[in-house]
Amino acid sequence: MGWDASEIELVAPGVHRVPLPLPGDALKAVNVYVVEGGDGLVLIDSGQYLGEARTKLEAALASLGAGFGDVRDFLITHIHRDHYTQAIALRREFGTRVSLGAGEAVSIAAVQNPATPPMARNLSALERYGADPLIDLLRRSSPGDGDDLRSLFESPDAWLEDQSVVDLSTRALRVVSTPGHTRGHVVFVDEEHNLLFAGDHVLPHITPSIAFEPAPPENALGKYLSSLLLVRSLPDARLLPAHGPVSPSVHARVDELLLHHERRLDDTLRAVIEGRRSPYEAAQGLLWTRRERHFSTLDPFNQMLAVSETKVHLDLLVAQGRLDVDVRSGVLTYQQPPAA
Repeated sequence: MGWDASEIELVAPGVHRVPLPLPGDALKAVNVYVVEGGDGLVLIDSGQYLGEARTKLEAALASLGAGFGDVRDFLITHIHRDHYTQAIALRREFGTRVSLGAGEAVSIAAVQNPATPPMARNLSALERYGADPLIDLLRRSSPGDGDDLRSLFESPDAWLEDQSVVDLSTRALRVVSTPGHTRGHVVFVDEEHNLLFAGDHVLPHITPSIAFEPAPPENALGKYLSSLLLVRSLPDARLLPAHGPVSPSVHARVDELLLHHERRLDDTLRAVIEGRRSPYEAAQGLLWTRRERHFSTLDPFNQMLAVSETKVHLDLLVAQGRLDVDVRSGVLTYQQPPAA
């Protein structure tokens, strides 16, 4: 049985992993961790607002002799819909407290701004990336603008600050800010029990997208790599990820992710040297996913992710002094710096 097919799994004393289904065929499930506290349950992440996900979470809680009314807090690692939106829906029914990293306040405000619908933001960015053919595909495949989701991104009850401690009486969880995947991503460190609730910061089988969010920061990949090094500097722990099985070593996976991005930076630089100057052109010259698929074989949504991913690698190459960037006819254009 795969990690995404189990009903509920005891992964540590007082900690249960519940994989909840996701729509589409890219990611099959997201892990929600049910942590037993002294005065109720605390859930790390919530899953996406879907009928099937709610039913499965309810059944998992019932197997522990509990229900939604016994959940006192959702601790959310980041703003993405597969982590945040079910918490908001359940708060409306049960009054459950929802806590989110303080760095996500900018993105919450951006989502709530009716002047910047999500699809319009994405298409505007793709225009700057030279991806006009992809914009046409997305308009045909995604006619909506995402307004129906805006109400599910209400502000949390509490903003989690870096290095603050959440006391559950049965354990203490230290909040560590790990920007990169999103600007306000946090992980939760259980030092006594040697656990890291990693959200999407460290995933065992895939590399997380970088800065696919309403208000991406400058040099997001540089921030992500710094966050990886920060986590690497902590004592090694068991990895409790949001997607994939529990793994024995955070450090081992961080080392793999650092090596991956080092190689990806080299590949992206090579694509520019070969004449692929815009993020869209460079993305077409790279291979994607663990299966090393060509860009043209990806669906429009994953092509958009690929172009955005290429752009953050190009930005870091600029920050490192390995590339220059300017704007030509409204499109970001990269090239090698002139020889000294």
